[in-house]
Amino acid sequence: MRRTQLFIRLAALWKKEWLTLARDRHGLAALFIMPAIFILIMSLALADSLSVQREASLAYAVLDLDGTPVSHALDARLGNLDLLNKTASPSSEADARHQVRDGEVAFVIIIPRGFALQMGANQPPELRLLIDPAVPGMVRSGFRQHAEAAVTRVWLTHALERLGQNMMLPDMERIASPEITVESVGKQEIAVAVPPSSVQQNVPAWLIFSMFFVVVPISTVFIGERQHGTLQRLRAQRVSFGLVLTGKFIPFVLVNQIQAAVMVAIGRWLVPFCGGEALSLPDNAPALAALMMLSLAVSVAAVGWALFIASIARSSEQATILGGIGNILMGAIGGIMVPRFVMPAAMQAWTSISPMGWALEGFHEIMLRQGSITDVLPTICALLCFGLAALAVAAFLNRRATST
Repeated sequence: MRRTQLFIRLAALWKKEWLTLARDRHGLAALFIMPAIFILIMSLALADSLSVQREASLAYAVLDLDGTPVSHALDARLGNLDLLNKTASPSSEADARHQVRDGEVAFVIIIPRGFALQMGANQPPELRLLIDPAVPGMVRSGFRQHAEAAVTRVWLTHALERLGQNMMLPDMERIASPEITVESVGKQEIAVAVPPSSVQQNVPAWLIFSMFFVVVPISTVFIGERQHGTLQRLRAQRVSFGLVLTGKFIPFVLVNQIQAAVMVAIGRWLVPFCGGEALSLPDNAPALAALMMLSLAVSVAAVGWALFIASIARSSEQATILGGIGNILMGAIGGIMVPRFVMPAAMQAWTSISPMGWALEGFHEIMLRQGSITDVLPTICALLCFGLAALAVAAFLNRRATST
């Protein structure tokens, strides 16, 4: 009989939360519309920046002012770069500067006159490189290193060929360059390794961010009930505060899981419909189960955090500000807004203090490295501890407030 009454009270609390949330249009917009827009925009906007399988969009050209077999050999070796498109050579240095200035090409390598003579005199050859200032620094550095390596190889080849005429060394041009086999190493052996992409970064990132934004509807409802005396009336009717928290905890955890399903569907079908790449999910049941368990752990952390913010705030406006600032800071530090792998090394260490960073690393562990439940179990435990600790503090603060 007592269990039946307890279940009836709990069902009534759940019904109240669902009705309140259904009437909170702003809260629903923050939970569903905002992250959906972020996922769609960011996945499409960063598709070229984070994808390693994209076609090259930057171009380079070579202006050969020497016109010798040695300079032709350098031109041919520079053409081995797959990340950039090679365009027709400019007619002059003035034309080359004009193309770079107008953004038609990103780089122009100028092979000066006397390049072959420098080779013959065993002098380090000098080149000039014209660069578009709008090109990212990492691309500049990579192209410059490629050009320096090509010049060095041509120079050494030319010097050894001259030496080999007397010492009967093999022709350097006939010595094949070493081939490097690239293998993506994951937790499990898979036929086709799935590299990180824009959609695989942004879908779990903004999904986690949206889960933590449950602080907006929870704080609005919770503080409203506190200000209107609802919590005191429930206490007077012998409804324990633990039951009140359970009545709020379970519905919003379910809301988070609905969020997760909707955001994954957006990454899976809407993003490719708009021209982006489809979200790739594990194709085995254990990995999918690990994803669901991780999603539940993120929900526990998010709802616990939201109840903690609602407990220390004096008004719904204050809770929105505190929760919003806290979420933005955790997102910025945790690699939600800026991917962790593009951060400086010193900044990457800060991601370990953000619950959002823990969650994002857990999603990547499963989605990118084909990890299992044992690989993300420490992450799940950390998120659960964070959420339960925040929930315990919220319970303590509210129990003290209602008793006074």
